[in-house]
Amino acid sequence: MNNNPCLRLAAILLACLSAAACSTSPSRAPTKEAAMIEPQRETEHRGSDDLLTAGLGLAGLRGMTPPGFADAAAPTAEELRRRSIWNNWRGIADLSLTGGYGEVYGSVAHVPGREFSAFATVPGAKQPHRVLLQVPDSFDTGKRCVVVTASSGSRGIYGSIAVAGAWGLPKGCAVAYTDKGAGTDYYDIDTHTGVKLDGTRGELGETLAFVPEVPVGMSGVAFKHALSGDNPEADWGRHVKQAAEFALSALDRAFPQAKPFTFENTRVIAVGISNGGGAVLRAAELDGDWLDAVVAGEPNVFLPAPGSRTLYDYTTEAALLMPCALLHLPVDSLPQPPLRAQAEPLWTTRCSALKSAGLVSGDDAAAQVNSAYDQLRAKGWTDRSLIAGALSVGFDLWRAVAVTYASAYARAGIGEHPCGYSFAAQNPDFSPREATAAERSAWFADGSGIPPGAGVGIIDTQLAPPDFTLPGLQCLRGLLDAGGTTAFGKGLAATTAALPQKDLPMVVIHGLDDGLVPPAFSSAPYVAASKAAGREISYWQVKHAQHFDGFLALPAYGARYVPLLPYVYAALDQVSAQLDGKGKLPADAVIESTPRGAGAVEAEQFAIPAQP
Repeated sequence: MNNNPCLRLAAILLACLSAAACSTSPSRAPTKEAAMIEPQRETEHRGSDDLLTAGLGLAGLRGMTPPGFADAAAPTAEELRRRSIWNNWRGIADLSLTGGYGEVYGSVAHVPGREFSAFATVPGAKQPHRVLLQVPDSFDTGKRCVVVTASSGSRGIYGSIAVAGAWGLPKGCAVAYTDKGAGTDYYDIDTHTGVKLDGTRGELGETLAFVPEVPVGMSGVAFKHALSGDNPEADWGRHVKQAAEFALSALDRAFPQAKPFTFENTRVIAVGISNGGGAVLRAAELDGDWLDAVVAGEPNVFLPAPGSRTLYDYTTEAALLMPCALLHLPVDSLPQPPLRAQAEPLWTTRCSALKSAGLVSGDDAAAQVNSAYDQLRAKGWTDRSLIAGALSVGFDLWRAVAVTYASAYARAGIGEHPCGYSFAAQNPDFSPREATAAERSAWFADGSGIPPGAGVGIIDTQLAPPDFTLPGLQCLRGLLDAGGTTAFGKGLAATTAALPQKDLPMVVIHGLDDGLVPPAFSSAPYVAASKAAGREISYWQVKHAQHFDGFLALPAYGARYVPLLPYVYAALDQVSAQLDGKGKLPADAVIESTPRGAGAVEAEQFAIPAQP
């Protein structure tokens, strides 16, 4: 497997009448035990281990080779945790030598402490989500603080460690995590094995993180975001709140002499980026005086307002049209990868196939390119977002996202994807095969929560020349046209956000070059609607920032873009100071950052607004 952090991210950054009656696995209907949020596992991390980097430190996190397993087919819980933390750091932060992490901004301090973990289930859900609390030894029971977070993308439980953990743990705050009903607890249908609480593989009859219904005769791999039957995105806010509730419960156990820990006596700040940013905004709308502040970076959020679009809408649009539209842009405008010389023949084929499908106009290639480009610009895409979006085209990320979310919105089970997709380990010719023991054992640590990646690929039954993936993409796009009365339509509607609660300090941060979650479709309309309703919300728009800090390790990306994490940390500093009475909520700002070019990152390049 290629261990380049950016490619690992891109590999993100992709027959019975009654299935229940014929299932070979037990139902995971919520039970009192499944819904409990009392800590079920407690571990200590001191000495050569720690909470923030699993003892790897900055040098270890930068290492190109992942932490190894003594036995590849049966890694220990400790080995899996260390490798998961390594992968999640590298997928989220720019750890390159010139990127400045841990030196100019951010922290990889050695933080000893304890972890408390459990499975928790929101009311009405079929499957649990993971919750985890990290409690540093420096936690002060006299100044109680919890940072609650949700993983970005579909990542596993450590998916936000470089966001929330890096800020909260060195400050002595406990940090509560949720995988928000997605994550890397892959279930192997062929062997009927899943993932236990400690990350190791387990069999039916043991307590597993995810046990789907498996119709007779099925094979391959199931993962929770697509196949839980729960449409987890609709519950993202509740996942975050339940993680905060778990934190209080775990702190009671950690410090019995100081309990009870309550929302009244414990400061709770929510933070997340991307899908995690959307999750904390969804948490902000929930009733109850339980949150003290919210910081959301590059959030995937849809609140009905002028300009707002669902992720699924613009993702399927981009998957279809963007490969062709990118040919309109000057060759030297696109960072590499993708390599233009390799991509251009495929993109030209897409233009011709779109013409045949009636999706673009024009009798020659140039006219077809212009048609695709004009359609995207008319729908709100900027040249900046198209340029940064080229990376998602090159790594087929748009299709990966659309395939997973279509299944989730339809609450599809195994074998029920509305466009016929499934998931399995693959041969070189992309045909499905059974996963190896070593692949299965590494899924918890190496997976991104959404195939392809970690040896699991997308099985597309509609592949056909000349543009092999186009028929499936047309089916995915067509789900939007089927109407809101379908299972898919109802599921998509259930992910709609509402306004945040009043008098809740909030900061939303977004890069103006974001090509995966363009601010014009997400944060900008959300903030505008919230401000119009009198909510206490600030908006930082960062010039020269795109979606993936992890890709800044590639020279072409590091030279032209700034990381977003410094702004998230700064916003957390400023809302924390405001809560302490030492300043006001940050002011709105369009931030004039400066890319580092061929040099190394310096703090002055970020131009972070001062505390009011």
